[in-house]
Amino acid sequence: LAGPVNHGVFRQVGVTAQKTMRLLPASGKKATQKVVVGDQDGVITCFGIKKGEAVPVFKTLPGQKISRLELGGALNTPQEKIFVATGSEVRGFTKRGKQFLSFETNLTDSIKAMYGHISGADLFLCASYIYNHYCDCKDQHYYLSGDKINDVLCLPVDKVNCITPVLACQDRVLRVLQGSDLLYEVEVPGPPTVLALNNGNGGDSGEEILYGTSDGKLGLIQITGSKPIPKWEIGNEKKRGGILCIDSFDIVGDGVKELLVGRDDGMLEIYNFESADDPGLRYDHALSESIASVQGGCVGKDGYDEILASTYSGWLTGLTTEPVHREGGSGEELKLSQEMQSKISSLRNELEHLQMKVLQEREKYQQSSQSSSAVSSVPAFSVNDKFTLNKDDASYSLILEVQTAIDNVLVQSDVPIDLLDVDKNSAVVSFSSCDSEPNSNFLLATYRCQANTTRLELKVRSIEGQYGTLQAYVTPRIQPKTCQVHQYQIKPLSLHQRTHSIDHDRPMNTLTLNGQFSFAEIHSWVVFCLPEVPEKTPAGDSITFYFQNTFLGTQLESTYRKGEGCFKSDNISTISILKDVLSKEATKRKINLNISYDVNEESVRHTLKLIHPKLEYQQLLAKKVHLIDALRELQVHEGNVDFLLPKYRSILEEADQLLEEYKRQPAHLERLYGMITDLFIDKFKFKGTNVKTKVPLLLEILDGCDQDGLIAFFEAA
Repeated sequence: LAGPVNHGVFRQVGVTAQKTMRLLPASGKKATQKVVVGDQDGVITCFGIKKGEAVPVFKTLPGQKISRLELGGALNTPQEKIFVATGSEVRGFTKRGKQFLSFETNLTDSIKAMYGHISGADLFLCASYIYNHYCDCKDQHYYLSGDKINDVLCLPVDKVNCITPVLACQDRVLRVLQGSDLLYEVEVPGPPTVLALNNGNGGDSGEEILYGTSDGKLGLIQITGSKPIPKWEIGNEKKRGGILCIDSFDIVGDGVKELLVGRDDGMLEIYNFESADDPGLRYDHALSESIASVQGGCVGKDGYDEILASTYSGWLTGLTTEPVHREGGSGEELKLSQEMQSKISSLRNELEHLQMKVLQEREKYQQSSQSSSAVSSVPAFSVNDKFTLNKDDASYSLILEVQTAIDNVLVQSDVPIDLLDVDKNSAVVSFSSCDSEPNSNFLLATYRCQANTTRLELKVRSIEGQYGTLQAYVTPRIQPKTCQVHQYQIKPLSLHQRTHSIDHDRPMNTLTLNGQFSFAEIHSWVVFCLPEVPEKTPAGDSITFYFQNTFLGTQLESTYRKGEGCFKSDNISTISILKDVLSKEATKRKINLNISYDVNEESVRHTLKLIHPKLEYQQLLAKKVHLIDALRELQVHEGNVDFLLPKYRSILEEADQLLEEYKRQPAHLERLYGMITDLFIDKFKFKGTNVKTKVPLLLEILDGCDQDGLIAFFEAA
C-alpha cells in the first residue's frame, strides 16, 4: 500500500467539536457502514455512501451544540446506539434516528468529555474539573480534579474485571480512579488532549491506553491495578500540530491494526508496527483544517476500506484503498471514466445552481438594504483559537481557525513582543507604526490571507516582566463585513511552563510573603503571574507548583496557603518580577503584605553560566551572517574560494541555513542582552543599590563575551 488515495469530500455539516463522528457497525448482508456526526448547531446527521454520493438516513433538529458523540449498546451486541452530549444533557438515539433517552445530569457546567461503549448501563461524564460516573442514570461516583479534564475513558470491564476510569488532565497528568478516589497519577510529556484504548480494546491485557498531547506527542501506557508501565512515546520532531483524535484500524489488511492520528494542523497520519513497541509513520496526508475526528471502516464501496476524517468546519473527507485506475483493459478504464464524467457533470450542475441562488439572494439583500426599514444583521461565525507556549523555542503559537475563509487578521499588543516567522504561514504581513507613549501600543500588524485560507498560525515571543494583552481582530470573507476580537493575556512570567519536578540542588533565592489574604486571593495572584495554573482554587489547605523557564532553563517553585506564600528560584530576576507584581496586586486590594527575601549570591553565577552558551552561540551566528555578503562578493570576483580559510568556506557553504536561522529568531541576541542587564540590576536592587549608570560598561563587556570576565564584573560591581 503506497497509502490510501483521497476519495474526495462526501458532505459538509456544521462546525464540529473533537470526537463527534463515528461509523456505525455494518448490519445484515451489507458490508458498508453508515456515518453519524454531531455538530455545533446541535444537529445529528446520519448518512451512507452510494456510488460516491451521500444518501441521508436521518437528521435531527437543531439544538445546543454537541460536544461529544459515542456509540454504545449492551455487552456482546453491536454497539449501534448513538449517544450525544449536549450542554449538561445526554441523549440517546437508535440507528434509525429515534430518540430513546434524554438524561439531564446535575452538572452545572456543560459536558466536555464522555465515554461511550456504554456497555450495560455505565456512563462516564466530565465537565471542566468534575468527573461523574452514572449507572442506569443514577449518580455512582464523583471526583474533583486538580486541573481541567480534556478526555475520559474506562478500561474494558470484561478484561480487567473492575471499573477503572482514566482522566486526561490539562496539568500533564493522567489520573486513574477507583470509585470516587484517586488510585494514582501518571505524568505524561505534554497536556493530554485525547485518550483511546490500544487496538480499540486495550490490547491483550485490556490495560493499554494511547494518549495524544496538545503539543503533538503520542504515547502508550499500560495502566495496571497498582502502577503505570510506559510502553513507548513518540516526540514531535516534525513540529506538527496537537493531536485531537486517535483510532486503531487495519487499513493495510495484514491482520495488524494501524494507528490513525488526526492533528489540529490538518495532518492525518498512519502509524504501523514493525515491532510491538515501536510504531513508525507509514503515511501522512495534509488537509486544510484541523481534524476533529478520525475513523477507519468500509464506507464507500464494499471490499475497500477507508479512513474517514471530519474537520473543524464540518467537512467529511475519505481516503480509500480502492485503486482509482483499475487493471483489466480499456473497457474497465472507460467504464470508470464514464462514472467519473457523470459525477463531474452532476457537480457542475450543482455548482451552477448554487451560483444562481447566491446571485438571487445577493440582489434580494441589496434591494432590501436600501429600504428605510432595513435592519442589518451581523452574521455569526465560529472561531477556534489556541494560544500556547512552545517549550522548544520559548515562543507562543497563536492558531486561529475560522469556519469560512479569512480575509485579514489584525494583531495588536500593548506590551513589547516579537513576531517570529512561521514556515506554514502564506499570509502577507504588513506592520503599522504605532505610538507606544499615550496609549501603550507596541505592535500593530495586519495579516492579509490568500483566498480559501481558513487557518492562520502566528508566533510571538514575549519579554518576562512586561505584561498585558495581545488582541487579534479576525475578519472573514463574508458580507456584511464583520470582525471578532479575541484577547490573550501575556503574563508577567510568560515564558514559564509547568513541570512535574525540579532540581532541588540548585542555588535558590527565596521570596516570602505574609499577610491577611485568603488562599483564593493568593491563588488568583499566582494565576495572574504565571501561565498553565488552573483558575479554580485548589482543594486542600496548601499547594505547590513547579515551573521551568523555557528560554533559559531556570526554575521556580511556588508553595502557598492562606496568609503565607513562598517562592524559590535560581533566577533572581524571576523573584524580582514576582515581588513587584505581587505587591502591586496586594496594594490594589488594600492588603498589607510583609515581604522578606533571601538572596543567594551563588545563584547569579549559576544563571550567567546558563545564559552564556546561548549568548556565545547567538553572537557567533550574528558575526557569520554579517560576513556572508562580503564572502559572496569575493566568490563572484575570484571565481573560486579555495584560497579562503576553512572556517570562511564553511560559512559560505552553510549560508542559506545561517540566514534562515537568523531570520527565524529576530532580536534573540537583544533579548539575551536584556536578560543579563536585568539580572545585573536585580542583583543590586535587592541590596538597595542602583547600578543603572554601570549598564553601558556591562554592554561593552558583553560584546567581548568572556564568561569569566562577565562573572568578575558582576562580582566587582
